[in-house]
Amino acid sequence: MGTVVGAVAAASLLSGCAGPQYTYVRDDSGGTYFKVPASWRQIDQKALDKVFIGDTESATAQLTKQSLWTAAFDAYDKPSLLHLLQGSAGADDKPFVLAKVQKLSEVEQNAASLDLLRASPPMPVPLTEEQRKAFEVAGLSGFELLADEMLPITDGVRGVRTVYNYRVENGPVQTFDRTAYLSADGTTASTLLIRCSPACYRQRAAEIDTIVKSFKVKRLINP
Repeated sequence: MGTVVGAVAAASLLSGCAGPQYTYVRDDSGGTYFKVPASWRQIDQKALDKVFIGDTESATAQLTKQSLWTAAFDAYDKPSLLHLLQGSAGADDKPFVLAKVQKLSEVEQNAASLDLLRASPPMPVPLTEEQRKAFEVAGLSGFELLADEMLPITDGVRGVRTVYNYRVENGPVQTFDRTAYLSADGTTASTLLIRCSPACYRQRAAEIDTIVKSFKVKRLINP
């Protein structure tokens, strides 16, 4: 499933030679969309597929690809998928954003809930002490919950926004801002994950909040 990205030209028309302020992104179905600053650079899709799908030539990977859409953007001049987990120290760090839209299996649909959205990878939120310990073994330690908010239900779409800290592989503390939606029919989970150092997150809070609030899932009506 390919990424659909378009920069709206209206800003250019209104401001003369100035380029668009944002890049607007949507998944293949058009049901999930968000925007990022136009200066942020998109992560190579093949690199993303390798991480989230695996060997893209295998039959299993091809099936996974039919049910999974991803896109990522990095505020660094030299974008790297590694920035999903960690960047520079302190306020010099820059945000990284990952979007994921996944068709749920029948078993997942039957178990679908806001907790399922919180606990879905990457960078899952531990729901129990047992999960927290398991995540620590996997390299995610020092979990701190900073905020957790149920979002208003719109056209049957449910959502939750969770902000939390982790240490990845005993590195410095990182702040993650996760917004996730469950489609009205319960078949699709859409997640937006933003990472930055705590100092970076505080410094760029307004910018990050603008991106998060642009992340929406609309109810698609079949013809």
